[in-house]
This record gives sequence, structure tokens and C-alpha cells, in this order.
Amino acid sequence: MNLNLVRPLAFIDLETTGTDVVNDRIVQIAVLKVLPDGTEIPTGRKINPTIPIPIEVSRIHGIYNEDVKNELTFPQIAQKLADFIGDSDFAGYNSNRFDIPLLVSEFSRAGIDFQLEGRNFIDVQTIFHKMEPRNLQAAYKFYCGKKLVGAHDAINDTRATYEVFKAQLQRYENIAYEDKDGNLSYPIKNDLETLAAFTPINMLDPSGKVVYDEQGREIFNFGKYRGKTLIEAFQEEPSYYEWMMKKNFSVFTKKVIQRVWKSINKDNK
Repeated sequence: MNLNLVRPLAFIDLETTGTDVVNDRIVQIAVLKVLPDGTEIPTGRKINPTIPIPIEVSRIHGIYNEDVKNELTFPQIAQKLADFIGDSDFAGYNSNRFDIPLLVSEFSRAGIDFQLEGRNFIDVQTIFHKMEPRNLQAAYKFYCGKKLVGAHDAINDTRATYEVFKAQLQRYENIAYEDKDGNLSYPIKNDLETLAAFTPINMLDPSGKVVYDEQGREIFNFGKYRGKTLIEAFQEEPSYYEWMMKKNFSVFTKKVIQRVWKSINKDNK
């Protein structure tokens, strides 16, 4: 079908150094500009973000520091990109919460006052989530074929979750799962260890502020020290530990940083 457009619609997608729309940077951008007559004009390129790409992020999108070190920076391509987008409306997947705010931040750092007023913004993810709710009631109807009565009552919800779980085991047994690297597996089995591996939790810090890197070292997963080990950060700025202990971080996060902090001080004695 042809879209009913009065001006171009730019579908945008970004790969980035992280999920902080203020401090993270673009490492790849793609724009598909659809004209009112249906003509499609694609553009895109990798970008040198000028800051390190954390290894755990690279594993997701497959773009590593080595891949972008010789690419142009965003300020070098900003004006050409702004001209290409022109007065287009925007569309994307989770674009209203992430891609658009980050793109505008990059334009701002490049000295371009990119105006959002007067444009339409279509978030395909929002349409998906609103039309196909991903809550317990929707799961119960999808897997069990009936309406959940008494939703949001803890007792009813736990019973419904149990029934959904059993239905999932029946539905997905012997169904292949393909991961981001194209590897196939059959993870849905009536075996808790196998299922737990398929739905992992960060046992180090469930809040996700601290994670392990590929060497098994504790690294920050947020803020100005994202991608750095806790030891490196605390040695560089000892006051950062006190700042974190005074802020409203989870008990899990504080437990990890306390342990690392004590190990540093023990080694320095």
C-alpha cells in the first residue's frame, strides 16, 4: 500500500554507544526517506562517536571501536544529514523515546538548531504495544485462551502466571529460537536450569548499574565511567565512591561498590 503523505516521511534508526540520550553518541545512522509519490531514498553510514563503545554494547549491534575509528564524526556529516531530512516527518521503532532525542542532542552538539516543531512523529513500537499489549492479561488470553478475571490481585496473578508458564512449555517445546548471531537452539524445555539460562538475571547487580565484562571484571554500565572497571574509576576519582553511597542507588549496587572499594583499600594498606 502507498502511504498517504503530504510531505516526506523519514524512517530513522540509530546504533549508539549506549542508551543515555544526553551523553551517548551515534555509531551508525540509517534514514529511509519516503516521498509522497512513494519513492524511497535510503541513506546511512557509520560514524566515529569520539568516545569509546562499551564492549557489551558492541556485542549487541556488532560495531566495535576499530570499525569506526576512521569514520567521519557527527559534526562532519550533520549539515548534510539535516539537509537530507529537510522538513520530513519522522517514524521509527522506539524513536520517540530514544532515536529522536539522541539525534537532536547530536545536532545540538554540532551547532545545528534542528527544529521539531510542525513535524509528525510516528513510533511503530508504541502502535505495537498499544494494539498488542504485553501484560499478564494479554499473555493469559493469548496462551490460555480465556480472560483473566480479577487481574492485579496478587493471588489471581500468580495463578495466572503459573498457567501461562505451563502453556508456554507446551507451545514452544521443540520450537527453534534464533539469537542475534543466527544461532539456533531449543531453549524451551521442562527443565528449570535450561529456562533460567534463557531468561537470565544480572546476579551481580539486578539493577544493571554494574555488570561483568568479558574478563569477569566489575564495570560501570551507566554514567561518565560507563565501560570502565570500578577499580579504574575509584582510583581515578576516589570521591566517586562517596558520591554513589550518598545517592539513591539500589542496595545491590552499593553492595558491589562497597566490596570493590574495600578490596582497593586493603591492597593499599
